[in-house]
Amino acid sequence: MSMFCNQCEQTAQGTGCTKIGVCGKNEDLQSLQDILVFGLKGIAAYAYHARELGARDEEVDAFVHDAMFFTLTNVDFNLDRHIEMVMKCGQMNYRVMELLDKAHTDRFGNPTPTKVSTGTKSGPGILITGHDLLDLYELLKQTEGTGINIYTHSEMLPAHAYPELKKFPHLVANYGTAWQNQQKEFTDFPGAILVTTNCIMPVKDAYKDRLFTSGVVGMDGCQHITNRNFSALIDKAKALPALPENAGGNLTTGFHHTAILGLADKIVDAVKAGKIKRFFLVGGCDGAKVGRNYYTELVEKIPHDCVILTVACGKYRFNHLELGDIDGIPRLLDLGQCNNSYSGIQVALALSKAFNCGVNDLPLTLILSWYEQKAVAILLTLLSLGIKNIRIGPTPPAFISSNVLKVLQDNFNLQLISTADEDLKAILGTLPESNQIPVKSDSFLARIASWLGLK
Repeated sequence: MSMFCNQCEQTAQGTGCTKIGVCGKNEDLQSLQDILVFGLKGIAAYAYHARELGARDEEVDAFVHDAMFFTLTNVDFNLDRHIEMVMKCGQMNYRVMELLDKAHTDRFGNPTPTKVSTGTKSGPGILITGHDLLDLYELLKQTEGTGINIYTHSEMLPAHAYPELKKFPHLVANYGTAWQNQQKEFTDFPGAILVTTNCIMPVKDAYKDRLFTSGVVGMDGCQHITNRNFSALIDKAKALPALPENAGGNLTTGFHHTAILGLADKIVDAVKAGKIKRFFLVGGCDGAKVGRNYYTELVEKIPHDCVILTVACGKYRFNHLELGDIDGIPRLLDLGQCNNSYSGIQVALALSKAFNCGVNDLPLTLILSWYEQKAVAILLTLLSLGIKNIRIGPTPPAFISSNVLKVLQDNFNLQLISTADEDLKAILGTLPESNQIPVKSDSFLARIASWLGLK
């Protein structure tokens, strides 16, 4: 039986059809569908973690169902409705980020600024990565009194700041850096390893027999843990070589929005006195792609009268730097991981309230390192809140068509990063260089601008 395309009567093997299922779809429509799918993946990740902690939002769940049916079954080819769905995705992601933040703080307390060792302690160890704080909590409970030390990796760094997690003395340090460095860092770590959610790299033979998965994560050849029964993981850790004593350095995390708002009076006074000239939010997903050294260079060159907020794995490009403080306010404020991105939005909204102006009128610049899923969902949330002048990089998202990107540039002044020197020059005093892609369809721009209520 022949496979027919949804939009034409050619068979998939016929002339002019390159994909089974859809043929001749409008490029911009496809781009909006791809954006929506990536955004839904981000929402699903947030909702999964919230649900593990007993929190749900019926409106978010209903949107996910509607949007999945809308975009994956190719039942609607109306451009305006796709724009509406994409923007609503940003609104729903805001709701689910708020839901997860409340679920985390209700269960584990409000994070507080915390110094975290990057060294190791003598004795057996377990390295835990991913985003599932409930997995970590249960692991800490089950390893109490065993002599096993627990180390966080990458996405788990913010766990050290939550009161109900940091109270365990055997949660001793953070080992390693961002997710893309797993293969080297897991090889070097001599103990057992637990991967909870997201960001798992292909597993190497060097550590396959001591890597365990849980929750939604799985990998052929690795033992999967169910019902948070970590006995096999614990037994493996006891049988493996002990880690050496190594002092290491320190990282600071835990600047949840509640902690930063506790500094609000000092921050406002420092701004009014001219001691803080600008805020930069530099963060997002990290990766191995060439060009991401831009974020390190940028942070190194940001003037000393500026405060830098950071969130997600992008911070591993520069969170080791000694950046000092301004009247006791640290110049680098680590909000946490992508699951803590809600704090960044709350800080921006609080600053706009304190200075009685809109977010876009604040001395605040957002510079994001790009990837997918939650990065897409967060960007859609920022746009749905009307936040402009965001810079993203190191390259434009491949699934955003030139027309869609041009609309975002024209209506939200979304810009692509260039060089650290050029961007800082533009941000701190001169008009930004044009980094835009030529438009191919004036009517397409007009339709999106009309729907957004923009001119």
